Amino acid sequence: MRYPTVLFDLDGTLVDSGAIILASFKHAAKTVLARDVEDEQIAALVGGSNLHDQMAVLDPTRVDELVRVYREHNRPLHDELQAFEGVEELMETLSTQGRKLGIVTAKGRQTVDLAFAVLSLERYFDAVVTADMTERHKPDPQPVLKALELLESDPDEAAFVGDSPFDIGAGKAAGVFTVAVSWGNIHAPETLLAEGADVLVHSPEELLGVL
Repeated sequence: MRYPTVLFDLDGTLVDSGAIILASFKHAAKTVLARDVEDEQIAALVGGSNLHDQMAVLDPTRVDELVRVYREHNRPLHDELQAFEGVEELMETLSTQGRKLGIVTAKGRQTVDLAFAVLSLERYFDAVVTADMTERHKPDPQPVLKALELLESDPDEAAFVGDSPFDIGAGKAAGVFTVAVSWGNIHAPETLLAEGADVLVHSPEELLGVL
């Protein structure tokens, strides 16, 4: 195998949460700020910094209220969350092959647990790095390096798979092989390639071939 260690982003990479995230952002902005936010503006925020930092871009004076309204809207929607087609089979294959698997996400642990409660994915991962575990966040390499530390892996034996330019930036800065996926429905594939992704894949089957 090319990469004994494989790290994954969560939203838009493993789980189909793009529509949920967009809907909750729009709801928070409309409820708290009484204004509409374009999909492109939301997409530019999602996948890197934590939710508080993202909301500060919308209105730095009303962050706590925006976060509260977002979460009130977002939590119930997790009951409908699904993994992308082929993802669970991919995880099963990678795990059976004996690879070390990790998640590197901008979400906090409580929100990650909402996804794990609905989807049977947690059992595949030996490390889960959430936003509350590092001082800096993607595209800074610190979360990726933290995952490698927990897995006792070196960058040259690892790949990081993600759907956002923040994932690609963090992976490249950490010195790992970066794989962009096109199925996230938040960030355009052209954006990921422009960020310098080593490869772009369009299905879990194609991803397995790359790894």
